[in-house]
Amino acid sequence: MCNLYRLHAGTAAIAQLFDAVAGPAGNHADEIYPGYPGLVVAGGTVRTMTWGFPLVLRGARGQALKPKPVTNAREDKLDSAFWRDSFAARRCLIPVSAWAEPEGAERRMTRTWYALPGGEPFAVAGLWRPTAAWGDVYTMVMVPAAPAMTDVHDRMPVLLNRADWAQWQGDDPTAARALCRTWPGELVVDRTTDRWVGGAAAQIDLFGERL
Repeated sequence: MCNLYRLHAGTAAIAQLFDAVAGPAGNHADEIYPGYPGLVVAGGTVRTMTWGFPLVLRGARGQALKPKPVTNAREDKLDSAFWRDSFAARRCLIPVSAWAEPEGAERRMTRTWYALPGGEPFAVAGLWRPTAAWGDVYTMVMVPAAPAMTDVHDRMPVLLNRADWAQWQGDDPTAARALCRTWPGELVVDRTTDRWVGGAAAQIDLFGERL
């Protein structure tokens, strides 16, 4: 599960790094939480979208509640009705500087950050779609975690090599699915004493499982 990440770069810098066009993008914070805007590279353009597909929940009397942002899509559920169309036709790149996971005892969790060596933003595999509730939205694709982080969480985002960016965004879903694999390279791990707040709420997928 990833419910907090950093991006220390603006639209122009991301457009240059990803060889994309800087489209109409609003402001985004350095730390991005579910339900808030982040930068996405889709169709060769850097755009602002809301992080999380809206999931409408029902109350005890059947009334519609405020939608919850589903920020992660497990690779073994990409054929489910919730994700199928987006995986087939709307795959994108999510620029990320580092992502965080909560570590430690309940109510005393701290932030542990994961990044790639070098400090430059990297690409996470994403899906996007238009919605009536929040406009264009995006989510991260998740796979089993690399050994460097299995002591904290059993899943991680799909990290893409630059050479694979075109394949992920291409017309062949089978070729894109082949990229949904655990990162084999080095991860930089930064264990902090910062309390895990703000992005701590667990996201629930359509099958009632913690992502």
